[in-house]
Amino acid sequence: MFYNHQGYQSMLKEDHITFGLTVPMDNYDQSPPSMSEQVNRSILAEELGFHCLWLQDVLLEDPTFEDPATGQIYDSLIYLTYLASHTKSINLGTAALVMPLRHPLRTAKEVASIENLFPERLMFGISSGDRRKDFEGLNIPIMERSEWFREAYSTFNEAIYKEFPNLKSRFGTLEKSNIVPKPAKRIPTFMTGYCQQTLDWVAEHGDGWMFYPQRPEQQKRTIQEYRTKVKHYHGDVFRPFIMPLPLQLEENSDAPVEKIPAGYKVGRNGLLQLIEQYRSIGVNHLMFGLSKNKRPVAEVMQELGEEILPHFRNP
Repeated sequence: MFYNHQGYQSMLKEDHITFGLTVPMDNYDQSPPSMSEQVNRSILAEELGFHCLWLQDVLLEDPTFEDPATGQIYDSLIYLTYLASHTKSINLGTAALVMPLRHPLRTAKEVASIENLFPERLMFGISSGDRRKDFEGLNIPIMERSEWFREAYSTFNEAIYKEFPNLKSRFGTLEKSNIVPKPAKRIPTFMTGYCQQTLDWVAEHGDGWMFYPQRPEQQKRTIQEYRTKVKHYHGDVFRPFIMPLPLQLEENSDAPVEKIPAGYKVGRNGLLQLIEQYRSIGVNHLMFGLSKNKRPVAEVMQELGEEILPHFRNP
């Protein structure tokens, strides 16, 4: 199980908070990013003590979508593998792989391959998806993504963890056949949002929960409700709560906290207080999105690594 998964154990602990970065680590806003410095910045993130790099799963460019930038340009699993090959220990996460848009046997094959090539570094975030053009392009009915997600998730788990399972679903049939390689341990799997399901379903099936940014007082209620559901289905076990956070880190260390879409503009002293608020309500991992910074991203990363992360090191 994921309890002895090295990547999970290093990153996710009760009452503690760790930090990741969303890829691309670049200055961009509503236009596609340059990808030229991502390997160097991945290495820098590892050296600075960030725990995870997170990659989006976007198929098509859609200028009408609220976020027209096409993720990190490259396919998420291919690019994740590329970054893993240039780093040594930092975790690599999907935030999040859109299960209805990917055949679950292909997903099982790809994910198991990554896990065997880069053991215990994969953090597997999954979602039901919300980009209509991606669904239209693949001729998958977006209004049925709830059912497609559940069936893809079930088929994926049967195929990746069981030997020669008998499976029949809308995706096809497995009979006297098997996905290889198998992962040596369960890969930590995190639901993103509600995945078009209920919170009960999320709490029962996920190894943790990624949920959208909210102010601390709102997020506290969300986390409490989630952990109540987890206790109902699993007893007194720890399930981490992960949150993305767009961050514009100001050069003035005393700059006050200001709200920006889904995140904050703030100096590092205010950021320390803000992070402690999130840690105290049960957020276990923050993934910083740095795209809207006016300062060079590498400079912001350096300040976070040297002035913020050391305050929250696990004992």
